[in-house]
Amino acid sequence: MRYTQRRILAFAFAAGSLAACGDDYGSDPSPPATPTPTVVSATGALTAKIDEFRALLGEPNNGGTAGQQPAGRREIGWDGAAANPFNNKNDFPADFFNTTARNGVVFATPGTGFRNDSLKFAEVNASYAAQFGTFSPTKIFSPVGSNVMDVVFQVAGQPSPALVTGFGAVFSDVDVASASTLEFFDKTGRSLGKVVAPTRSDAAGLSFVGGVFSETIVARVRITLGTGALGGTVNDISAGGALDLVVVDNFFYGEPKLIQ
Repeated sequence: MRYTQRRILAFAFAAGSLAACGDDYGSDPSPPATPTPTVVSATGALTAKIDEFRALLGEPNNGGTAGQQPAGRREIGWDGAAANPFNNKNDFPADFFNTTARNGVVFATPGTGFRNDSLKFAEVNASYAAQFGTFSPTKIFSPVGSNVMDVVFQVAGQPSPALVTGFGAVFSDVDVASASTLEFFDKTGRSLGKVVAPTRSDAAGLSFVGGVFSETIVARVRITLGTGALGGTVNDISAGGALDLVVVDNFFYGEPKLIQ
């Protein structure tokens, strides 16, 4: 059965409340130590650093192979033919990458949906065509009505909660320092820390950041894109607007493993 976006939203955004309830550590007044990820980041030319991150996640790239694999990683671009029916519309399915493409993730957002775009969001706002670049042409991705989205991991092709070792993403047009981030959460909703995408360094406007833990402990990643959501009357800070508008391209993450 396909997960509806409402069910996914309930799962992902209720997870934050679990963390708030996790303050009772018995007789030990100190909370458990939070693991520290290995962080890889880059701006400008990204390929070498992304290859470094891929190596940390492990080989092979399991693509859309259904079922839990013994090792390796998964990657998501937005350019596959199966996604074409949803291009340049605000109805990209939240569970596309665990049903149509079996990559082991579902998405959630406090906004109204997701948009997979081959025109650099020019149909949303004509000024965006000059703002956003791509790492793997030609499509890029954004939540609709929000600058926040969650990536929730499941066993590839199954509605079974899963954990990964790490996650990284390509960001397009980061102008404001420390505003575009990835925050990692464990299966209880506890934050495992946040990593920051660097600001853009060249005209291509691409940045990358990712974190990998020594254990398979990440159940969810919250992506914050700049300081505001895309909109027909909302311009980027570099085009005279008040907000830093950021979208995403490729995702890279460890093989999703069933929560035991």
